[in-house]
Amino acid sequence: MTDSLDKMGLRFDTVLIANRGEIAVRIQRACNELGLKMVAICSEADRQASYGKAADSFLCIGPSNAAGSYLNRDAILLAAHLTGAGAIHPGYGFLSENATFSEAVEKAGLVFIGPDASSIATMGDKISAKRAMIAAGVPCVPGPDTALPDDAVSVERVAREIGYPVIIKAAGGGGGRGMRVVSEAGELHEAIALTREEARQAFGSPALYMEKFLQHPRHIEIQVLCDIHGNAVWLGHRDCSMQRRHQKVVEEAPSPGISPEAIRPVGLACVEACRQIGYRGVGTFEFLYENGAFYFIEMNTRLQVEHPVTEMTSGIDIVRAQIMVAQGLPLEVRQDDLVCTGHSFECRINAEDPESFLPSAGTISNLALPEGQGIRVDTHIHAGYRVSPYYDSLIAKLIVHAPTRVDAMAKMREALSATRIEGISTNLPLLRALFEDEDFARGETDIHYLEQWLRQRRGQ
Repeated sequence: MTDSLDKMGLRFDTVLIANRGEIAVRIQRACNELGLKMVAICSEADRQASYGKAADSFLCIGPSNAAGSYLNRDAILLAAHLTGAGAIHPGYGFLSENATFSEAVEKAGLVFIGPDASSIATMGDKISAKRAMIAAGVPCVPGPDTALPDDAVSVERVAREIGYPVIIKAAGGGGGRGMRVVSEAGELHEAIALTREEARQAFGSPALYMEKFLQHPRHIEIQVLCDIHGNAVWLGHRDCSMQRRHQKVVEEAPSPGISPEAIRPVGLACVEACRQIGYRGVGTFEFLYENGAFYFIEMNTRLQVEHPVTEMTSGIDIVRAQIMVAQGLPLEVRQDDLVCTGHSFECRINAEDPESFLPSAGTISNLALPEGQGIRVDTHIHAGYRVSPYYDSLIAKLIVHAPTRVDAMAKMREALSATRIEGISTNLPLLRALFEDEDFARGETDIHYLEQWLRQRRGQ
């Protein structure tokens, strides 16, 4: 692979990984396979990270708090300059969907391994994203593609036209924040005032929009991959309905009960939308699915945490493809050649109390991870690793793949049973119990199911 890449006049030979944890390890693996050099960065809290030893350069760029390190654009660009990196891979989270950072990288003469600033800005604002999707023929949740007006009378009219219940959302929001459900007219103005202030504080903009609130939807995602030569493909779909407080816990591909015939026109519409906005790299279209209909809610202009289930079913190394697209190379796969096979699950293993969900920092005293055909573990932890209180609680992703959903569930039960992480609390007991749940086994769940299941377990 290295020799063939050398002959192609590539745009860069060294990648700075502007992230940490398991995704830094995942990007390193793809760079290794492509014969690219790697620069790893860290905060003070991550100085002892084992993945730093595998990099060609390892630089500490700031203090433990993310604002001074992993969110410090100037420090990251300086690290790239000092090490001769020609490209920056943002991973997910942190600066991965920051249009200003993408633009700064390009202005510095470097390659941002992701979409350009224009695409990030368009799809990062939920109102402009919805407008672009409507233009491309992607089905959207009922509601106007404009920001909510300021005057009370106009807001009330919009809500009546949509029909209660409605949901108020921050235009620049994400991560489950900046949204409120309104069941009746008497709740409307207080909900708007609270959400507008939350949006201002969390996202720097008070702009809101309103949509129909679907009662029992599932969360469906379509993964896309696009190059700069006009080629674009979608890589099947996945179900991310098992959520707690809008945070995903378990993902699977494909979604149970959705036929290839039903999902295909939606996937093709997503590809067409990418062509219309000139999108490059990987991205994910998120939908709510209810009563046989799909409704677009947002696009994530980055690599997703749950990308492994799509890799397992499609056979496509998404991170490798993402880097090759950034090199200016055309996609190696065409839509007609793509065949998704089998079923895959991913469990997010978090350092948290399985009952209270409070983060659990500390040192891992003992670690045993499962192995075998169809089992994959993406992680950066090891025995003796100290889990920091400064960052997200995700410490590992356990992924399985098998011919059928029933087989994949059985394999995940075995893999979870074989997983041991001692010295800290984790959500492993919750995951083990969930994979014994009969409704989940039948695929009869929606985005509210996990929280209802948790309340029942507590006797509430």
